[in-house]
Amino acid sequence: MDNAYCEPVQLLIAGEWCPGSQDRTIDVVNPATGRVIGTVARAGKEDLQRAVAAAVRGFNVWKNTPAIERAAIMRKAASLMKERCEPIARLMTLEQGKPLNESRAEVLNAADIIEWFADEGRRTYGRIVPPRHIGVQQWVVRDPVGPVAAFTPWNFPINQVVRKLSAALACGCSVLVKAPEETPASPAALVRAFVDAGVPAGVVGLVYGDPAEVSQYLISHPDIRKVTFTGSTAVGKQLAALAGAHMKRATMELGGHAPVIVAEDADIELAVRAAGAAKFRNAGQVCISPTRFLVQKNVVEAFSVAMANFAKEITVGDGLKSDTTMGPLANSRRLAAIESFVSDAREKGATVLAGGERCGSDGYFFAPTVLADVPRDAAVFNDEPFGPLVAITSFDSLDEAIEEANRLPYGLAGYAFSQSFKTIHALSRSLELGMLWVNQPAAPFVELPFGGVKDSGYGSEGGPEALDAYLVSKTVSVRAV
Repeated sequence: MDNAYCEPVQLLIAGEWCPGSQDRTIDVVNPATGRVIGTVARAGKEDLQRAVAAAVRGFNVWKNTPAIERAAIMRKAASLMKERCEPIARLMTLEQGKPLNESRAEVLNAADIIEWFADEGRRTYGRIVPPRHIGVQQWVVRDPVGPVAAFTPWNFPINQVVRKLSAALACGCSVLVKAPEETPASPAALVRAFVDAGVPAGVVGLVYGDPAEVSQYLISHPDIRKVTFTGSTAVGKQLAALAGAHMKRATMELGGHAPVIVAEDADIELAVRAAGAAKFRNAGQVCISPTRFLVQKNVVEAFSVAMANFAKEITVGDGLKSDTTMGPLANSRRLAAIESFVSDAREKGATVLAGGERCGSDGYFFAPTVLADVPRDAAVFNDEPFGPLVAITSFDSLDEAIEEANRLPYGLAGYAFSQSFKTIHALSRSLELGMLWVNQPAAPFVELPFGGVKDSGYGSEGGPEALDAYLVSKTVSVRAV
């Protein structure tokens, strides 16, 4: 398992693991070495037809399964994830690159998410509504929306699937997951846990293939009633438009460009430690990663030096090695993008305090990088970097920082560091974000809403709000005769 997959990753259709109908496959590359480590089955139209038909059959079974029985099966899947944590984590690190400790945490967090949604699914209550006339009884029931198509990215191969899958299953929906071809084995292991836990055939399906081909087919298919997507804003807008054209309910968790506001009264050591940990987690390939560091002028030098020192202490290497604290970027495209961001910032006058270059010749490694005095017209301050890149600029007044934080069309996450309740209150009211973490790294626990505003999408993938997208409300009014 250290060097290659034990076997090809297959599709799951109607409860059976199978190759694609035309036996086509896609190579999977280890980003730490740049070498092929296995293959994943590529679905064709015939496979998608069978998968949707199976999802319809599965839905008809699952929607009529009592919530308490659905919860028991989901809890069994969570137990299996815990039992299988180590081999699944190793698969994830092998195909995605993140350090093994981060992979383990993602697997165990998935179990927590499954358990929480299993219980929350038992509380999808309706309500009795007092009538306006004697002799009338009226109530509201909440029914599952139907078969769901879920599209997920490579940066968190399990986390991005499990939020969608768990919420949908808790509500009584069947789910057809289109998982990432670059990191297929770990989401397949997640799905296998549900199958082994006893989810009926067709309730969960798994396909891989050409993203445009699969999304076009599934979103336009009349039997798919709900679409959920995590990925870039550009692709999300295309899929949302397609879903709208077919009147499909949609949840979109899209790109971010999280501002970090460090006020002059902040605990600088805490700010560096918390924001630095969040920044370099998963090599910065996180939608809620801190990206635009806005630091008040009289503490910007101290913060910049401390952040550069923090970056220099990070051990970059193969995620399977015990001393690695940051792995490679996921692919050569990300490597080229980060090099371009750094080059552009330098040309515009930024100073490199740490990193700024590729590490080694094998794999897709880039040094943790800190840029100071970054002008606001630099690409890194306008386009999501999605890599291990800290870009710092200064501000005078809090109003200036708020204006800059809200300048971009993104509104997913943000961070703030201050010891003033007045400052914290002002930021919580003024920042156009779906999530704000103050004096801490990101803490996106499953019981909290997870989603953005503006070009960062709409809908939630956490908290009770996440279930709303998978339920429809039905009014029932009965007059006695």
